[in-house]
Parts: sequence; C-alpha cells; structure tokens
Amino acid sequence: MKTGILTLIVVFITLNTIFAQDWQTNFEKAKDIATKENKPIVLVFQGSDWCAPCIKLDREIWSTDAFKSYAKNNYVMLQADFPRKKKHALTELQTKANTKLAETYNKNGIFPFVVVLDNHGKVLGQTSYKKTTPTSYIEELNSFIK
Repeated sequence: MKTGILTLIVVFITLNTIFAQDWQTNFEKAKDIATKENKPIVLVFQGSDWCAPCIKLDREIWSTDAFKSYAKNNYVMLQADFPRKKKHALTELQTKANTKLAETYNKNGIFPFVVVLDNHGKVLGQTSYKKTTPTSYIEELNSFIK
C-alpha cells in the first residue's frame, strides 16, 4: 500500500515537472535563452488576479497540456504580470521590470496582451485572448514567426 502511494506521488511530480510551463520573468534572460535555443519569445501581459480574460487565457491555453508541451520545445515564455491584490504583489524590482516592458511593448495597457518577439526583442506579431483551442492559438502564434 505504501509503495503504491509513493509510486503515485512520484508519477504526479514527474508529470507535473514535464508539463509545467517554464515562465521567464527576466527579459534579458529570455532573450539569452531565445538566442541559444533559436526560439521566439512569447511575451504575455496579464493581470493574474483581476483580469477575467487573462485568467481565461491561462486556463484555456497556457495551462493546457497541449500548449505546455508544444511551448516547451518551440517558445520562450515570458510573463509580465500586473497583479492588484497585496497577497500577489511582486517585488519592487519585478514591478519596475514589468512596467518597462509595458512601456515598450504594451503602450495602450491592454490585458491580456500577447506579443511574439524575436531573440533581439523585435515585434513579430501581437494577439490577445480569443475563445479558441490551444492548437489554433499555436497556429496563430506561429503565423507571426517567419
């Protein structure tokens, strides 16, 4: 019995690690990874604790196994979160970094806002929340990449 429970825990942790979304929060690190791995950057502006379309985008696209497994091999995922609740507050340094990203890539303050960038930070395309499948969303993101 104990062996079975232990096996289930190990399997759960392993699957969780395999399918975990590897979000970057540092733009320079994301660019370095994108350069080394020859991948585009998917920059996501979100309000994780207040923006209903952001939460839907996370639940319907980012958190799906289909998207996570594809993204792991094809994108560098960069998150710029703007939470409002104190319990979700970011460090001052992270808040400044996200604000700087917004000043460059999200001047209109749209949430959610998804920007596909090359490894130098050049904009390849933009999108937002859409009621669609992970496969269709991946197709849209890939349409920006030349």
